[in-house]
Amino acid sequence: MPLPQALAKSNRWLANPVIRRFAGNIPPLAIIEHTGRRSGQRYRTPIMAFPSGDGFVVALTYGKDVDWLHNVQAQGGCTMVYRGQRVALTEPRIVGGDAVSDSLPGVVKFVLQRINVSDYLTLRRASLAT
Repeated sequence: MPLPQALAKSNRWLANPVIRRFAGNIPPLAIIEHTGRRSGQRYRTPIMAFPSGDGFVVALTYGKDVDWLHNVQAQGGCTMVYRGQRVALTEPRIVGGDAVSDSLPGVVKFVLQRINVSDYLTLRRASLAT
């Protein structure tokens, strides 16, 4: 089982405001920008993202039942701030660790396995309309 939901809820008010100050500029920390599916409110959620092919892999450290993930799935994508760049992403897909193993640095893979993270989100860069 990934990290406990109680930790996720407390991080919303304790850690996330601090992490948001530098996430998006210092990899692997990034910011997922998404819109609440019920509230319509804009959110900025710090996450761990790893470049992969034509997109990114996001470690679901709190599992699949988190609001930001449901919002991204409902929208069919999101915007991510990574290394100071805003990137439009689409095609959210939840996959197992074996599918993304090559995209993760060895030490990160080791730590995520030890805390039982087994699910990852893959996102593709949105192609520009012509």
